[in-house]
Amino acid sequence: MVVAPDKFKGSVSAAVAATALAEGLRSVSSLPVVQFPIADGGEGTVDMLMTAGFSPITCAAVDPLGRPVKVVYARSGRTAVIEAAAACGLALLGGRAPNRTTARISTTLGVGMAVRDALSHGVDRVVLGVGGSATTDGGAGLLVGLGARLLDEHGDPVYPSGADLPNIHRIDLNGIDQRLYDTDLVVACDVDNPLTGPDGAAHVYGRQKGAGPDTVRSFDRALEHWADVVTAHTGQDRRGTPGMGAAGGIAFAMAELLGARVTPGIDLLLELGGFPDLLDGAALVIVGEGSLDEQSLRGKGPVGVARHAHARGVPVVAVAGRSTVRAEEALSAGIDSVYTLAELEADEMASMRDAVALLNIVGATIARDRLGDLGSRHP
Repeated sequence: MVVAPDKFKGSVSAAVAATALAEGLRSVSSLPVVQFPIADGGEGTVDMLMTAGFSPITCAAVDPLGRPVKVVYARSGRTAVIEAAAACGLALLGGRAPNRTTARISTTLGVGMAVRDALSHGVDRVVLGVGGSATTDGGAGLLVGLGARLLDEHGDPVYPSGADLPNIHRIDLNGIDQRLYDTDLVVACDVDNPLTGPDGAAHVYGRQKGAGPDTVRSFDRALEHWADVVTAHTGQDRRGTPGMGAAGGIAFAMAELLGARVTPGIDLLLELGGFPDLLDGAALVIVGEGSLDEQSLRGKGPVGVARHAHARGVPVVAVAGRSTVRAEEALSAGIDSVYTLAELEADEMASMRDAVALLNIVGATIARDRLGDLGSRHP
């Protein structure tokens, strides 16, 4: 059996969820259980790959507000995997943030610094997992962290924040790290939002980053201006391409100016982590996350895992804090059945608080329901 949940947001990490479910399974079944906590590019991505054998590397960078921060990323051979959120994530804001001020001044500068550090370790493929960012700077900060200069109409440098994007009139890439052009750059993301417009980075994600309605609208205009500047530099316009709005526009800057590939995070990370090999002979795969909903069905981690398992003929069940997915929708996504913590504890706060105990119970229930006498500890 393979236990491969994502995090239960606000409650337990993917690793804790996997352990709790595995303990429940082992209490009923003697079948081998492999724990494979997952992430799809956001928080937990580096932990996932280190569990799969990658080595940690620590570098100095800055957080979204420009303060010093240590970033840990994963490396195996000539491949490095970096979580953007480790340098520009909401969790780094602290205090009463996010708020309107942090939304306006947050930058991805530290992400560029981390990518540059990875290049110094001899890698020729850098995978940037995006998700959970505090930024809406269109990836401008990342470019500056890599050596680019963003200039105003007078030729003076512009600070690379979302609020300052309208001041940028020209991009100077002469100082950018030349090793980038010999590197396979990959953006791993789980969203399909364009950079701008009603489904873009500002309108869809701005409020969760502290932006009020007026700031959201100003951000969208700022990103439109930034896209105009980038288009003038490259001669192409990809602001409307799905995925360009990931992490406040990091994907846009990397794809347009650095030639990065943008790919669904979960598929790439499962490959890097060796997940397909775990499916050989597996009796069951268990996926999970805090809320199984419409957004999950658009390709988030658990559904990506289910798709791979289903293609190999391995049955899949999902565990969620709550689920709004209909049975037929789950089946279409490769999930045979769904178990929720809400069935055991209706109070959401209590369910989140007692998630480990509830996941343990659900693991035991799944073993009884799905495995029958196969490997049963109780003949």
